[in-house]
Amino acid sequence: MKKIILIGGGGHCKSVIDVIEQEGTYSIAGIIDNQKISGEKILNYEIIGTDSDLFELRQTYTYAFVTIGQIYSHETRSNLFNNLIKIGYELPTIISPRAYVSKYSDIDIGSIVMHHAVINAGSRIGKNCIINTNAIIEHDAIIGSNCHISTASVINGGVVVEENSFVGSNSTTKENSLLKGFNKAGAVLK
Repeated sequence: MKKIILIGGGGHCKSVIDVIEQEGTYSIAGIIDNQKISGEKILNYEIIGTDSDLFELRQTYTYAFVTIGQIYSHETRSNLFNNLIKIGYELPTIISPRAYVSKYSDIDIGSIVMHHAVINAGSRIGKNCIINTNAIIEHDAIIGSNCHISTASVINGGVVVEENSFVGSNSTTKENSLLKGFNKAGAVLK
């Protein structure tokens, strides 16, 4: 298996670990976190350094993945993603084996599709996105880069979600609409 390091050791990291373990393509070599002490463990995976170690760790590891969630701002995730690319890491697309992804959809690098998410035909997902548990991305929807589509959200057919947007849990969109920015959990978006 290919070794991968995870960047960020919070709650979202735990969910990503579960998906990576079930997906079975990557072996988690360790976690990078600026808030925890080297040697601490998250779900049995050791903290192996901080952001300042990323350049040196690239000599050993080819693959990395941003495991910091996005609720209030995309900036931390976006900055980390761009820094990892600049250093030379490869950022894969990770898809839960318990998700449905149409072969007629497209998902860019650094994005994750969590358990029980659905991505239907003609959909396009940008770079560095979180398509969270039970989210539905309907036909021909476009999700820009650096977006977080939260748990149980419904992005209906033809919707465009502009880059750097957050769509809160249980939100539902009106078909063929345009979304941008921060959207509250449970909102009906038009």
